Amino acid sequence: MQLIGGLDDDSSRHNESDELKAKLEAEAVFFSTVSLNDFHVICTLGVGGFSRVELVQLKSDTSRSFAMKVLKKRHILDTSQQGHILSERRIMMDAHGPFTVRLYRTFRDSKYLYMLQEACLGGELWTLLSARGSFEDGTTRFYTGCVVEALAFLHVRGIIYRDLKPENIILDHRGYAKLVDFGFAKKVGLGQKTWTFCGTPEYVAPEIILNKGHDISADCWSLGILIYELLSGSPPFSGSDPMNTYNIILRGIDMVEFPKKISKSAANLIKRLCRDNPSERVGNQKNGVKDIQKHKWFEGFNWEGLRQTTLAPPFTPTVEGPLDTRNFDCFPDDSEAPPPDEESGWDLEF
Repeated sequence: MQLIGGLDDDSSRHNESDELKAKLEAEAVFFSTVSLNDFHVICTLGVGGFSRVELVQLKSDTSRSFAMKVLKKRHILDTSQQGHILSERRIMMDAHGPFTVRLYRTFRDSKYLYMLQEACLGGELWTLLSARGSFEDGTTRFYTGCVVEALAFLHVRGIIYRDLKPENIILDHRGYAKLVDFGFAKKVGLGQKTWTFCGTPEYVAPEIILNKGHDISADCWSLGILIYELLSGSPPFSGSDPMNTYNIILRGIDMVEFPKKISKSAANLIKRLCRDNPSERVGNQKNGVKDIQKHKWFEGFNWEGLRQTTLAPPFTPTVEGPLDTRNFDCFPDDSEAPPPDEESGWDLEF
């Protein structure tokens, strides 16, 4: 009986992967036929250093909306960010995980690059956390579970995310969390290290600060920081400026006084994720992410329900249709003069 069960399980997995493959192929065909003129800009969802994210609607099918990230080419060149942008595109075009925001296709003209992405209209996790101050255990477990699934998907492909924080976690209309913004993500061979200094100061692992080279274990460290911040409302290491923050990080997690609201098992997981020595971090040992999923803090958590999206999220955002932006701050339309043309050709793959 057991054997038959195993076979059935395998065949249903094959069917699932075949279905996914067919869906992705059909999507690729559809998106290869659309152009920039097929979209109508609704409003601005977010503004970054050299980019804006616009909510756009498909003119031929008004029930479909997307997030269009628009980047200034000249600014990318002036700040030597070409490598990051090309890496972001390659990784996102390849990483079609259920807990990472999808990139459907990209466009370019003489002034801008455009990245057509899935619109997640539930808002940023950061907004929800700010409104509530902190989350209780069950809520934090759900969002952490989504992030663990996203990181497992990336890590098995040799991709380090390197910018984990509540601002980069976005909710879809159901309330499921996805990672967005792959500007710092990097593909390194399995077992390889990289030396780029990047990330958000409060979330940076000690080996990045010390320039010792880092790998996927840097994401395990950041996961510990994220759990602490979701449970308490602020990260465990925070100084008056980045240098001060780095010095506090280097003192180690054992110097941090945990607030009472963080349970013993949560504190144990955080401390095991934030070990100074990367090889000692839970999630970076031979069982990988399974060690995180089997930790006492996750006892009884329905991982299969999370993967199948049958698990009820702790918070269901109000989203009434594809153009409902109530979960985002309002940003004024771009009033800046258009940037100068940039036609050097570094962006041909867009």
